[in-house]
Amino acid sequence: MSLTVSPDLLAQAEQGEVDEADFVDTIRTSLPYAYQLIEQLTGELGTSGGPFADNTVEPPSDAERGQLLRALASDAIRGSLERHFGVRLAFMNCHRVAVFPLGAEQGDAYRKFTSIRSQLLNQTPELRSC
Repeated sequence: MSLTVSPDLLAQAEQGEVDEADFVDTIRTSLPYAYQLIEQLTGELGTSGGPFADNTVEPPSDAERGQLLRALASDAIRGSLERHFGVRLAFMNCHRVAVFPLGAEQGDAYRKFTSIRSQLLNQTPELRSC
């Protein structure tokens, strides 16, 4: 299961639209490693002045790696995190998450990061089974 959903949030969903802030709070508490990593990278993007900020450090355990995979594989979770933090997320391998400014999808840095070439160059035997 990706998220630990409160009875109140489930009731909201059963009755219609869900408040996105409540959904993001559920992500924050259910997937704390993924949420905190994206929050940290968003802060780095804001202070670095670079075209993006990314994580190159492997998660401390498979549990944290699983949080990243669940957060970034779900369109709803990923989209809510992008709107919440005001960034565009990119992801490769099991842990390499990058945050880009909104609108960066048309820029060279984003296209290079998300390219087939970059994906292939970021493969290592250690990450083959992640």
